[in-house]
Amino acid sequence: MIKTINIDGKDVLFAATAAIPRIYRIQFHRDIFQDMAKIEKSVKKSQDNQKENEVSESDISIEDLEMFENVAFVMAKHAAQKKGQEFPEDVYDWLDQFDTFSIYEILPEIVKLWNLNTQTQAEAKKNFDQVAGK
Repeated sequence: MIKTINIDGKDVLFAATAAIPRIYRIQFHRDIFQDMAKIEKSVKKSQDNQKENEVSESDISIEDLEMFENVAFVMAKHAAQKKGQEFPEDVYDWLDQFDTFSIYEILPEIVKLWNLNTQTQAEAKKNFDQVAGK
């Protein structure tokens, strides 16, 4: 699944496929499922703590922000490669093209894309079990 998300006035493609967890693990030596859960929890906690005040990126730990940037990078790079487009090899070079990169604006869109992908995989597994007679 591929989705376009506008970041800092630029349309950026993001892909969520079965390859993403493996690509993420190879590139960052981390589990994307655990990291996505941790990022979502951190953002929700930050928003809950700051309901009446303006929420800022500084309310989220540096580690969680870095995980978010890494997830976004892998998904964007994968989309670009699927479309045959050139893409920076380094997350720093990729982030450098944006003046702003707000986790609060971008994360909900990435989460929707990620959830659509994982939902599709879960349904496929269920149907496979039915066909296999399990």
